Amino acid sequence: MFSAIQRRRLALYVLFFLPGVQFSSWITRTPAIRDRLDASTAEMGLVIFGLSLGAMIGILSSAPLVLKFGTRPVVGAGMASVTLSIAVVALGAALASPLLVSVGLAFGGLGMGALDVAMNVEAADVEQRIGRPFLTGMHGCFSLGTVVGALAGIALSAIAFPVPWHLMAVFVLSVPPLLLAMRQVAPGLGRRVVLTELERSRAGPVPRSWRDPRLAIIGVVVLAMALAEGAANDWLPLLMVDGHGFGATAGSLVFAGFASAMTVGRFFGGPVIARYGRAAVARGSAVSGALGIALVIFGEGPVVVGAAVALWGLGASLGFPVALSAAGETARPGESPAARVGVVATAGYVAFLVGPPLLGFLGDSFGLRSAMIVVLALMGVAAILAPALGSGRVVAREPAPCGNAG
Repeated sequence: MFSAIQRRRLALYVLFFLPGVQFSSWITRTPAIRDRLDASTAEMGLVIFGLSLGAMIGILSSAPLVLKFGTRPVVGAGMASVTLSIAVVALGAALASPLLVSVGLAFGGLGMGALDVAMNVEAADVEQRIGRPFLTGMHGCFSLGTVVGALAGIALSAIAFPVPWHLMAVFVLSVPPLLLAMRQVAPGLGRRVVLTELERSRAGPVPRSWRDPRLAIIGVVVLAMALAEGAANDWLPLLMVDGHGFGATAGSLVFAGFASAMTVGRFFGGPVIARYGRAAVARGSAVSGALGIALVIFGEGPVVVGAAVALWGLGASLGFPVALSAAGETARPGESPAARVGVVATAGYVAFLVGPPLLGFLGDSFGLRSAMIVVLALMGVAAILAPALGSGRVVAREPAPCGNAG
C-alpha cells in the first residue's frame, strides 16, 4: 500500500500528465481543425489567441484564489476547466465554429493559468515533506502526456478519424483519473503560504521585485523561452503542413518528436543543471533552440527538419524552468522568492498572450517559416542574457509554474 505522501506524489504526476495529453490532442489535430473551420493562418492565430487570453486571466487570478480558498478548490476548478475545454473544442470543430473553438481554448488557458500557483504550493509542500526536489520530473510528466496525446493524434489522423469524436473521447477518458487524483490533494493548504508571500512582496505601491533590473533581464529570457515553446505548441503541425508541404499525419509526427525531445530534456535535465549550472544550461538551451528553429526556417527535407525539431525541443525543455529557478534564488533578504517567480512567470504568459496572433498575422503575410524568425531572434537574445541567471549548480527548491510552457 502507498503511504499518504506517496499518494499525493502520484496524484500530482497524474495532474501534470493529463493536461499534457489534453493539449497535445488538439494540437496534433490543428490542420484538420483549420480545414473544418476554413480559417486562414491569421484567423487561426485569433482562434488560438483565446488560449493565451484565458491563460493570462488565470495566472493573474490564481494567487488571490488560493489565498481565499486554498489549493484544493483551485486545482479542482482549474483541472475541470482544462478538461471541459476539450469537449468545447470538440463541439466547436463539429459545428465548424471558430468562436466556439476559441472559447474552448480560453477555458483551457484559464484552467492552466489558475492551476499555476495552486499546483506549485501543493508541490512545494510535498517536496518539503520528502526532502528532495522532484519538480523537474513533474514537468517531465506534462511533456510525457504531450507525447502520449500526440501519438494518439497521429494514429487517428492517419485513419482520418473525425476530430470531434477524438477530442470527446479524450474528455471522457480524462474524467475518472482526474476524480481519483483530486481525492489526494491536501484540503486547506495554501492560505497562509500565499498570504505570507504576498505580504512580503509588497514594499510600497510597486512590489520590489518589479523594480529589480536583474529580474527584468531574467524576465526577457523567460519570455524568449516561453515563446519558443509556445510557438511549437501552437504552430508546429501547421508549420510542417503549410511551410514544408508535409501531410497532416507527418506534421503531427513532427510535433510528437518535439514533445519527445522536451520530455527527454526535462526528465534528464536535473543532473545537467546540477553539474554545469543555470547560466551554462540556459545558454546551451537557447543556442540549441535557435539552431533548431533556424534549420526549420531555412532547411529542407524530412531528415533535416526532424533533427531541427529535436534541437528545438531540447532547447525549449530546460530554459524556462531554469530561468524561473534563478528568479527565485536571487531573492534578497526579506524578499519573497515566490513573488519573483511570479514576476518572470508573467513575462512568460505575455509571450503566450502575444505570440499566437503575432505569428499568425506574420505567417499570413510572409509564411509561417518566415514568421519564426521572430522566435529565432529572441532565442539569440536569451543566449546573450543567460549569464544573468547566475552560476549556481544546486537545483532550486522554489517550484516553477507548471503547464505553461509545460
